Amino acid sequence: MGARRSVRFLARSAAGVLAAAAVTVGVTVPASAAPLWPGGPDISLPPIPGITAPAPGVPTPPVAPPAPVEAPRGPANFSAPALNPSAGEVVGVAQPIIVRFAAPIDDRAAAERAIDVTTSAGDVAGRFFWFSDSQVRWRPDVFWPANTTVTVTAGDASSTFTVGDAIVTTADDDTKTITVTRNGEVVRTMPTSMGKVGHETPNGTYIVGERFRDMYMDSSTYGVPVDAPEGYRTYVEYATRMSNSGIFVHAAPWSVDSQGVENVSHGCLNVSTEDAKWFFETAQKGDPVVVQNTDGGILNGRDGLGDWQL
Repeated sequence: MGARRSVRFLARSAAGVLAAAAVTVGVTVPASAAPLWPGGPDISLPPIPGITAPAPGVPTPPVAPPAPVEAPRGPANFSAPALNPSAGEVVGVAQPIIVRFAAPIDDRAAAERAIDVTTSAGDVAGRFFWFSDSQVRWRPDVFWPANTTVTVTAGDASSTFTVGDAIVTTADDDTKTITVTRNGEVVRTMPTSMGKVGHETPNGTYIVGERFRDMYMDSSTYGVPVDAPEGYRTYVEYATRMSNSGIFVHAAPWSVDSQGVENVSHGCLNVSTEDAKWFFETAQKGDPVVVQNTDGGILNGRDGLGDWQL
């Protein structure tokens, strides 16, 4: 955030001024030169504010810079907004911060100045992007550091949440395999079948959203009648959402023979019931799912869970 960058700049500036002053105190003059100040060597040097000259022969002690002053946030041009994640939540390393305002914002820059993000890991670079006049999001430039406490303050609203372990899932169409790592260590590999021709799964970094123990997947929800040639209404178990457009990791026992071999789904990541249950129980809100090497183009960043494409 801008305020945190200002703090670092002020700290460096203060240290630089003090260091320059300390060098001035330690200047030595050749014996043949005229004294710097008339009156002879027994005349005291002019005092430098904030620095006490040491006694002869005593080394100059290091001078600590003054504590930096946190730049204040700007005044809020909005009433208390809704914040996501909410206080006390544990989320994944790809989770964005979502600020929803009660009314449209006319001055977006002023609203951004009234929002502050701090973490237990120190400064984390990131940026805002607006979904509408009443919703702004903030995400780090790279995934959050694992096991970090984050506090977001927006006007009179505040939320402190925790980023948990770095659970990163990669689905590679070249190998038809899903690989899951926790804090850099591989914890599971799963054969998968992704979107078939005409329904290819888009590439990109998705974000784990809601989870359903079981549900019906219905093509009519995106405009394809159930009785159409590519229509369906299918009961599935252990469904973990990774896009608002309807892409899930879910159990597909009917396609086990194709998993790891060929793509037969309508875009979802089909896995066995055992693997789907494990993923359902392991993945957390905000975990990234990286899909790569498909022929499906790029996930729409405005999908709602596609923030990493923006």
